[in-house]
Amino acid sequence: MANDDLSLTFSALADPTRRAILSRLASGERTVGELAEPFDMTAPAITKHLKVLQRAGLIERGRKAQWRPCRLKAEPLKDASDWIAQYRKYWEESFDRLDGYLQELQAEGKKDDKQR
Repeated sequence: MANDDLSLTFSALADPTRRAILSRLASGERTVGELAEPFDMTAPAITKHLKVLQRAGLIERGRKAQWRPCRLKAEPLKDASDWIAQYRKYWEESFDRLDGYLQELQAEGKKDDKQR
């Protein structure tokens, strides 16, 4: 995945409305009207959100007669997850160091208590 694609994915995910739309699509295909139901916004506003998601490759819009169903395309989410996972080792090592430090402090505290 090119960095530009990753930027598009993260930009699309930055908005809570778009994340909510993706959550609804995770359970299956939905029409634009169905996706708009829980939101207090105009149809053009929902359509703008869908266009951002579509440009990021996170959804695709089909055509069934007069219906324009939307469906989730999860590949960009996996790419974003893979990118984030690179930093997991860093956080695990940081937490391990913090744990070691806290154990040292606790051991010193116990020594001080015994000496009193």
